[in-house]
Amino acid sequence: MEETLPLGRIAGVRVGLHWSVLVIVALVTVALGRGRFPDAHPGHAPLLYWALALLTAVVFLASLLAHELAHAAVARRNGVEVDGITLWMLGGAARLRGEAPTPAAELRIAGVGPLTSLVAGGLLAGVAVGLEALHVSALVVEAVSWLAAINVLLAVFNALPAAPLDGGRLLRAYLWHRTGDRLRATRGATAAGRALGWFMVLTGFAVVLFRGDLSGLWAALIGWFLISAATAEARQADMRGVLGGVPVGRVMTADPVTVPAAATLADFVSAGPFGHYRHSAFPVLAADGSVAGLLTVRHVEATPPQSRERTTVGEVMLPLADVVTAAPEEPVLDVLPRLQASPARRALVLDAGRLVGILTVADITRALAWPAASGPAGRREEA
Repeated sequence: MEETLPLGRIAGVRVGLHWSVLVIVALVTVALGRGRFPDAHPGHAPLLYWALALLTAVVFLASLLAHELAHAAVARRNGVEVDGITLWMLGGAARLRGEAPTPAAELRIAGVGPLTSLVAGGLLAGVAVGLEALHVSALVVEAVSWLAAINVLLAVFNALPAAPLDGGRLLRAYLWHRTGDRLRATRGATAAGRALGWFMVLTGFAVVLFRGDLSGLWAALIGWFLISAATAEARQADMRGVLGGVPVGRVMTADPVTVPAAATLADFVSAGPFGHYRHSAFPVLAADGSVAGLLTVRHVEATPPQSRERTTVGEVMLPLADVVTAAPEEPVLDVLPRLQASPARRALVLDAGRLVGILTVADITRALAWPAASGPAGRREEA
């Protein structure tokens, strides 16, 4: 889930919002400002209900952020790099660059999230009791009580033993510890995630059909998200099983077709698409033979035809500093996240500065589809 609005960094961790977070803010605000608050404590001005509801929704987002920050902090302590945190419609997601090295580390990283929400719920419940004892407005007490309850509910739901929930990570840690096989453990946790997802989808639609309660659609939506996320996680695990330990040099396309930086775009276009330049992206070489960057067909298309006679490849290419690079001996799985995040979706493979190949997502997909590419999937890993 990519962020739409960056919020900066907290303790060195990049934090951002996805546009869909507005949905949960709106839902919480409407549910509280139009329903719960006026129903429980009538007689106040409508503006007060809506203002307090919006503030409560913002504090709820802050509690989700605290949940994810706890994951990030513990992940760092266990040697797992954190790319950032994004809050979105169904909660938050801490983007980890790697996986926990041991089942024990997995247990700590996963378990701290629900624990943080549970502690937050307990503290907020204590604040609500204190405010009530001080005879603070019952409406304010209601808002704090709701926040306490929702954090406890968040902790309980996240602790369910089904991936991609935190409880699924806990289940995977347990299965990994028992079997010594991370891939097998992941398959078990993701299967549980799909089962929970289908249960929520069917239950949600049953509530809508037989009780006429549209809130069942929310449960069905969460269930569908669980199914999709668990399926994607299972595929990622299978990919790691096949490509684990495989170097880039075995997967890349060696000796790719290159284009000189001094060539004009008109010369380049005239040589394709069925001639020398039959691909869609090409490493660019400077006059001395060094790698200068990467040219894609999109760069050429962005240049007006009448300007291509006097425009060189070097003027429109993506500079090497902006291109993903990798070494032949680097593990494919270490390069894949950078490759997926790159607009060009390609990596130039350099050996001591010399171009030896190009790696694309298609190269990795081909390796995964090849029957002989069994990789070290069945190896056992010790805690």
